[in-house]
Amino acid sequence: MDVITDILPFWLEDGWDPEYEGMINFRDCKGFPPQDYSQDMKFWWPQCETVLAGLYAYQATGDEKYLIMHQKAFDYAYRVFADDAYGEWFGYLHRDGSVAQSAKGNLFKGPFHIPRMMLKAATLYDEILKD
Repeated sequence: MDVITDILPFWLEDGWDPEYEGMINFRDCKGFPPQDYSQDMKFWWPQCETVLAGLYAYQATGDEKYLIMHQKAFDYAYRVFADDAYGEWFGYLHRDGSVAQSAKGNLFKGPFHIPRMMLKAATLYDEILKD
């Protein structure tokens, strides 16, 4: 519970992009200038983890702010990462949500995070609605 109540709100606030929405790929925890080349980009997997974190936190605490965060992350991810024309998700976006690289799979982006998020989210929805 400490992780949820102490760390998750900080992580969600610090990582969420207030201008363009979505989780920014890299932030320095002490506020120093980021050294990572992808510091202002949006990658697929932090969006997936944010979608799930909101559901897990809501399930554990009942605090609706986590359900709201889940919905914001879900709406953002499906709006900008999903390729409506050909299916799957783009993996790498610029901060403004434009596609940085159009390949849907490579050495790092494979068929794990997105299906896992979808399956786990469906399970969590069922569990939450049962309660």
